[in-house]
Amino acid sequence: MGMDFISRKCQPLPKDTPPMPPSAIEAALRAVPGWELKDGLITREFAFKDHYETIAFVNAVAWVSHTENHHPDMAVGYNRCRISYSTHSVGGISENDFICAAKVNALAGMDDKLK
Repeated sequence: MGMDFISRKCQPLPKDTPPMPPSAIEAALRAVPGWELKDGLITREFAFKDHYETIAFVNAVAWVSHTENHHPDMAVGYNRCRISYSTHSVGGISENDFICAAKVNALAGMDDKLK
């Protein structure tokens, strides 16, 4: 598995595809700063200065979701947004989750100042 997630595209995964094993998830998390494994999802919370910035970010994430055909759960507040990914068709975490996490990090400037 390559760790250059940002340059890759999500692929359809058949239902018999196994989820990533814990060791692969841990290694992949190092490639997407700010994300953590929690309750079977990879998740990250982003903070913004106001509601307008938060909603602009949500809309940009929606564009990534549309282009990758892989959709997160989002919890949106006034100046915060928590993004969570898992792959329902495999019953766990897949490389598609990390591809999208890397692209969401790129939207946020790929640094931890928004954590």
